[in-house]
Amino acid sequence: MQGIRWVQLSTDELNAFLGSGGTGVISFGEGVDKSPFTVPVSYGYDAETGNFYFRLSFRPEGTKESVVDRPITFVTHAQTDDRWRSVVATGTLEDVTEASYESNAVQGLWAVEIPEVDIFDRPPEEITFREYRLDPEMLTGRKEVKAGD
Repeated sequence: MQGIRWVQLSTDELNAFLGSGGTGVISFGEGVDKSPFTVPVSYGYDAETGNFYFRLSFRPEGTKESVVDRPITFVTHAQTDDRWRSVVATGTLEDVTEASYESNAVQGLWAVEIPEVDIFDRPPEEITFREYRLDPEMLTGRKEVKAGD
């Protein structure tokens, strides 16, 4: 690990890394003395607005519904060209499931690609899905660089 350091991603690098969607981890705050409620998610990203979109699943006996209104941290990372990159976004989710088709939120949702992953222990028709937007309060990206780069 000697000689390895990180630098901030430029806006163009951040947008290229996020693309129009991918996967990451979302954590819902539980307070100072508790670990966050954390789940893997697929996301869509709109580089024009800097907004993220999530299609979250809610099982009848699940925990997510009770935490979805809490502040979140979203993280995505990957190895690219033998070096890592990561992005961290924080804020609060906005439920856009019932938003008007003419709204900016829904127009943005239609502009992204949220990867669909079937990881459920029951048929998808038995699970409720809702769409959310994150207009980040904070958005940072980092990349690994080797000494001398």
